[in-house]
Amino acid sequence: MTRDPFADIRRALADGESTAKDEVASAGESTPSLRLDSGRSLRTGIPEVVLAERKTVEDVAASLLRLASIQGRALASRLRPDQATALADMIGDGYVVEIDAIARTAIVSTEGSDRPVTGGRVAIIAAGASDRPVAREAEIMAAEMGCEVISVADVGVAGLHRLIRPLEAVVAFEPDTLIVAAGMDGALPSVIAGLVPIPVIGLPVSVGYGYGGDGTGALMSMLQSCAPGLAVVNIDNSIGAGSMAALIANRAAAHRQNRIS
Repeated sequence: MTRDPFADIRRALADGESTAKDEVASAGESTPSLRLDSGRSLRTGIPEVVLAERKTVEDVAASLLRLASIQGRALASRLRPDQATALADMIGDGYVVEIDAIARTAIVSTEGSDRPVTGGRVAIIAAGASDRPVAREAEIMAAEMGCEVISVADVGVAGLHRLIRPLEAVVAFEPDTLIVAAGMDGALPSVIAGLVPIPVIGLPVSVGYGYGGDGTGALMSMLQSCAPGLAVVNIDNSIGAGSMAALIANRAAAHRQNRIS
């Protein structure tokens, strides 16, 4: 009997529709504008992430609580300092709040809830120490999607000799995909894509001086790369880079597990 490839999609859409009705009903009094997509992970493999930066802390807290109550864990990105300070006090008993000040993220989970483990492997390389916050956010996203993640920092092209041993360690880890975060001239992803047999995701970072220092210089360098095997996300889009890397890694892990079984 042939398996229906769209059965999971239909089930996810049905679950999402019923969840949306519940959310509208339960949010009616205090947060009527929140329409959360708690079925996204089942539908696409990528959980909904709350982009906190321009939201009120009340909306961020309500969104995280609602998502965590349904799926066990919830992630918010780009926290403002006031939000990071207030969230721990606003989330009630029965939930755990993890704030990462470097990545400006918050994870809210129900007590006893663990990250999924898929067997996917992702490596992340940050060109400079200034690129670490964006790289760290990508690391958190990939980990929340079940991947084992290793990271390396401060191996940019200004001192290319620093890259050799860390890159050897990355290759030995046998990652399914590799994220390279770089600001300034954004050259490092092209260098690495020309050296390793691993899909590379370039993550341009808004670090630099003057013209192009807002990340546009790094973005253009990555887009104009002469090294094949390099794909590029938008400036500072670490959530996009982390989720794409995890999707690739999780599919590779699933194929490995199917071969073994």
